[in-house]
Amino acid sequence: MWLYLAALLALYILRRWYREQQTVGNLPDKYVFITGCDSGFGHLLAKQLDGRGLRVLAACLTEQGAERLRQATSGRLQTVILDVTCSDSIAAATAWVKGQVGDRGLWGLVNNAGIGVPTAPNEWLSKADFVKVLDVNLIGPIEVTLSLLPLVRRARGRVVNVASAVGRLSVTGGGYCPAKYGVEAFSDSLRREIRAFGVKVSIIEPGAFRTPILDTQCIQKGLAQVWSRTPTEVKEAYGQHYFDYYIENIQKIFSSAGPNLHLVTDAMEHALTAQHPRTRYSCGWDAKLFYLPLSYLPTSWADLVLTRNQSKPAQGV
Repeated sequence: MWLYLAALLALYILRRWYREQQTVGNLPDKYVFITGCDSGFGHLLAKQLDGRGLRVLAACLTEQGAERLRQATSGRLQTVILDVTCSDSIAAATAWVKGQVGDRGLWGLVNNAGIGVPTAPNEWLSKADFVKVLDVNLIGPIEVTLSLLPLVRRARGRVVNVASAVGRLSVTGGGYCPAKYGVEAFSDSLRREIRAFGVKVSIIEPGAFRTPILDTQCIQKGLAQVWSRTPTEVKEAYGQHYFDYYIENIQKIFSSAGPNLHLVTDAMEHALTAQHPRTRYSCGWDAKLFYLPLSYLPTSWADLVLTRNQSKPAQGV
């Protein structure tokens, strides 16, 4: 009995491995549009795909970021300035992409642009703090996708959305986790709606990696600004000790972030070039062995794990 089950499992793993090794053809004729290419995953992915011969259309927020990328890549790669929070900017980028791809359509769309701050306990934040992150990390990718989807359908291509391990298990306050939960939901509904057109949608779920989003100095500065404008009543309820411990804990978590960004960009590349891409890619050992398993545990167990080292507020029970 157990021998048969082991054999079936081995055959399943072998079949899956074989399917995932198969790649699509004519890569040099395929266009891929990537947002957030100034730095981090987007910058590395643009260089990686350019090295594979694809025609990369890289969207950067700044001209300086675009220039750095052009200097590090071939003449095939083209750049455009894009602010994913601005509808006019998205419309202009969409028109530019149409001019680049023509009747061939857009093979790949990678929604990578994102920000991480402000991140803080929810009660310290304002509506504007949440909106700032949601605009970049959720509403922006949705609008970019809706604008470019006709071109992706024409090519029967791919949509790759960057969510996060914390899009399954919320671990901090602020707009980042809700935005990533939203990316997961949008991607799921989109995948089911457009698979009849031959379009495949993949979700990338990185753990913690050393990118500008997890820059500890930036996060500390953002926390200090949030704390400085937090109402006095709220400050007294939490206490200075809670604030100090929160910063210390954030530093510990982010200092252990993985340095190998290729774990994420390799997953993105596979989602774009494999004949049978995965629906979800969990990237990093923390995502695979901590966040993902913890998300399946009973809520009370997950709460216990995530709050075991949490400082108590000054007026907490």
